[in-house]
Amino acid sequence: MNWTAYSHGAALCASLIVTIGAQNAFVLRQGIMRSHVGKIVMLCTLSDYLLIAAGVGGAAALATRYPRLVEVILYGGLAYLAWFGLSTLRRAWRPGHAVMEVGGERAAIPATTGQTGWSVVLMTLAFTWLNPHVYVDVLLLIGTAGAREPDGARVAFALGAMTISTLWFVSLGYGARLLAPLFRKALAWRVLDGAIGSMVLFVAAAQLR
Repeated sequence: MNWTAYSHGAALCASLIVTIGAQNAFVLRQGIMRSHVGKIVMLCTLSDYLLIAAGVGGAAALATRYPRLVEVILYGGLAYLAWFGLSTLRRAWRPGHAVMEVGGERAAIPATTGQTGWSVVLMTLAFTWLNPHVYVDVLLLIGTAGAREPDGARVAFALGAMTISTLWFVSLGYGARLLAPLFRKALAWRVLDGAIGSMVLFVAAAQLR
């Protein structure tokens, strides 16, 4: 194991993944609700594995060779982010809240808690594979940096990035429940949804050229 390359991959992934983007905001919200966290963490982590492996394996160079493909993915993802951002803002403006138990106390949570497993899977995949930041950060930046490593060190670089990705999503998904006591009131959910919706729309607008 080339530990120098491993640390390079880990450090780069850590510097990119901690940004609270659309995907991380979704994982955080589901973690607070304790809704299908295992599925979400697993899908996000496995998706990162695929993107990191593809990027280090040369997909970043392929993407630069076919910029039209990147544009199609980019604008399709922006359309989805815009739809989600507006839907989240509408939910913040007109919330429908239920009640659940948090640490033995009754707490307000969004009516969207009754999500089916398949709907959560599809939303997670959409936030991962239709998110422009995922391709820019994971596929292009990590992939390009990994491609600069010597041939024998690229696997170690990718493993370092994958390790940080795993730790991040597990911590974000399961650690979010520690914030649950702060969300005993409907107002807290309205603030969270308003912040997420605004942030997602800002991300989508910032990517327009």
